[in-house]
Amino acid sequence: MKIALAQINTKVGDLENNTKKIIDNINKAKNSGVDLVIFPELSITGYPPRDLLDFHAFIEDNSYCLEKIKEAAEGIAVVCGYIDINKKGYGKKYFNSAVFIENKEVISTHNKCLLPFYDVFDETRYFEPGKEVNIIDFLSKKIAITICEDIWNDKGYWERPLYKFNPVEEIEKNNDVDLIINLSASPFWLNKPQDRINILKAISKKQKTHLFYVNQVGGNDDLIFDGSSLVIDPDGNTAAQANDFEEDLLIYDLNKKQGKIAQVSTSEEESILKALNLGLKDYCKKSGFKKVIIGLSGGIDSALTAAIAAQALGSDNVLGITMPGMYSSTGSVDDSIELAKNLGIKCLTVPITNMFNSFIENVEKDQGLQMNLAEENLQARIRGNILMMYSNNYGYLLVSTGNKSELSVGYCTLYGDMAGGLALLSDVPKTMVYKVSKFINKDKEIIPNEIITKAPSAELRPDQKDQDSLPPYEVLDDILKDYVEEYKTFEVISQKYDAELVKSIIKKINLNEYKRRQSSLGLKVTTKAFGHGRRFPIVQGYNFRIPQ
Repeated sequence: MKIALAQINTKVGDLENNTKKIIDNINKAKNSGVDLVIFPELSITGYPPRDLLDFHAFIEDNSYCLEKIKEAAEGIAVVCGYIDINKKGYGKKYFNSAVFIENKEVISTHNKCLLPFYDVFDETRYFEPGKEVNIIDFLSKKIAITICEDIWNDKGYWERPLYKFNPVEEIEKNNDVDLIINLSASPFWLNKPQDRINILKAISKKQKTHLFYVNQVGGNDDLIFDGSSLVIDPDGNTAAQANDFEEDLLIYDLNKKQGKIAQVSTSEEESILKALNLGLKDYCKKSGFKKVIIGLSGGIDSALTAAIAAQALGSDNVLGITMPGMYSSTGSVDDSIELAKNLGIKCLTVPITNMFNSFIENVEKDQGLQMNLAEENLQARIRGNILMMYSNNYGYLLVSTGNKSELSVGYCTLYGDMAGGLALLSDVPKTMVYKVSKFINKDKEIIPNEIITKAPSAELRPDQKDQDSLPPYEVLDDILKDYVEEYKTFEVISQKYDAELVKSIIKKINLNEYKRRQSSLGLKVTTKAFGHGRRFPIVQGYNFRIPQ
């Protein structure tokens, strides 16, 4: 038997084009002599459809598309993710389902049993959980079909499983199962691909069977899906591996035990670069933007943002604007121009000093107005207005450049450097910004070395440096990881770092939630991003056991 894993890039809600892509891959699989082709979770609708599910017409159209797919499945079997209607008189209206089609006939339907309800997932809002794992017969093989989370509840892997029910244990009771299939829409974040592999290998070895895992690829809003579809053999070895961060049709010959093993990312830097590249490209393509604008400050964040944009969209589709002020160093302007030259992007220079002075002259009449931090923020807001003016005029997407470290502690300005339609680096800590930048430069100096080696500065007052008000980024990022991603307490973190420093950082993180709530959509690449996966109240009174 030949089985294909169709790792496709779907657009949420674009049922017509998603269906066309599914049918195109069915035909490719047929032309390659494939017996069974498997598509990702909710491949007709794209994942996650969220509140589109509240429109009954959307569900009806999803069913209509399934009929088209059935007609295309002549002479081949297809497993496809879609939304099924719950015909019982209770529970949620729909199931997150997989359908098994053989030669234009629906043989069986399989409902997702475990519905994730943590971090970015909220499937219990929409779906009724399935109650059992169905086993089907195909070409003398018994096949168990599971959907994404169904395989993520292994008691041997987690200290505390999230669910009482374990679909994999149900499969174990059928000790004659020959294959396990898993349809997934599993978003990327750092180290998650390895977690997946470990879980899949554990299941394969325990069940002594092949496991076919197909994952969605592409960017949908803040989520990036890496693909990385796999075939694991009964000994827990990788028998076939699809590409990461791009579409692929992975074919595995079960009789000959043959399938390609693609080379995937081998470092965190490479994974993050590929993820951000794909996330930006898909956000623009799926939103209808062809070009982007980036404010170039001469700093590392804007340099990395521009470098990724040039890779993702092509140099001709990136406009850089450098906006020197009274405190901007000559080097920052020169570095921005050199960066633009290296990237092959157009760069405009729009000085802001006269605009700033005019603004100050007009507001100084108010004798009670204290211009200190306000002057710094004003410079950022003037720049934000300039960028938005060009964005509105040309119809380009403004990509903001702030990193996770700055956003965490409020080292950013509302309606200034936070302005934009997409915050590319908002989940990338500053230390990782440097690592990815150096990775980009591994073969050739693309980001000028002066940008990488200079002390980071917002250049909003004379001789300003980030470390005037922040600890070294290595320290800050470690505290942020402990507190934001791992929920460690003040007492635990202050065992590593000065208690007063830890206290001040935690307070800054908590106080600046209001800023982050107003920031642009960001791309998730760590275990806990600022966004709808971290639902922290803006107004709250808990003191986090911090001594007063």
